Amino acid sequence: MEELIQFDKQLLLMVNGSDSTFLDSIIMTLTTATTWIPLYVGLLYVVIMVNRNVRDVLLIIAAAGLCVALAGAVDDEIVKPLVARWRPTHDPEIGHLVDVVDGYRGGNYGFFSAHAANTFSIAVFFSLLMRQRLFTIFMVCWSLTNCYTRLYLGVHYPGDITVGLLWGGLVGWSVYRFFYCRFAIPANYPLRQCYVPMAVLLLTLCYAIVRASAS
Repeated sequence: MEELIQFDKQLLLMVNGSDSTFLDSIIMTLTTATTWIPLYVGLLYVVIMVNRNVRDVLLIIAAAGLCVALAGAVDDEIVKPLVARWRPTHDPEIGHLVDVVDGYRGGNYGFFSAHAANTFSIAVFFSLLMRQRLFTIFMVCWSLTNCYTRLYLGVHYPGDITVGLLWGGLVGWSVYRFFYCRFAIPANYPLRQCYVPMAVLLLTLCYAIVRASAS
């Protein structure tokens, strides 16, 4: 176990940070939760356009909220305080080696990553809901991008990310299978409707790049 922990730390130091302030700015934008509000609005737009029944729309919103509650809230309120594993930025052993961006160090504990769990639970749930391969690829890439920002900023170890992805995937699948499918018959989502959140995702990435260029 000690060897695994040391490997986790060395792996983090290999991918953490850079000498580019341009990339620093992009990462800080992408790791901020409010940056992705347009994506959530895009997903809601598709849900409303396909599900004309208010009950079905509210059920999907409730399912997405349940994903976040089980994936992130359980992590932040129970797992992190219980496990109490230092974030790399606060780790007495390697904290001085971590490349910190704009003084951002996060909270004391980092196991496991709520960013990874939250985003992947949403990615899995909506991918199962819409069942479009291209859309699934976009959503998984979105979640992994969020995961990379946490490694870049040095606020999570790769192990934190891995466990977060596993938990988030389990939550997203479980909410879809045992909550949503229990109360609704999944609708058919045409690919043309799924283009909306995919386009929003790409535009958000462009926004992060333009913002970094202007700073």
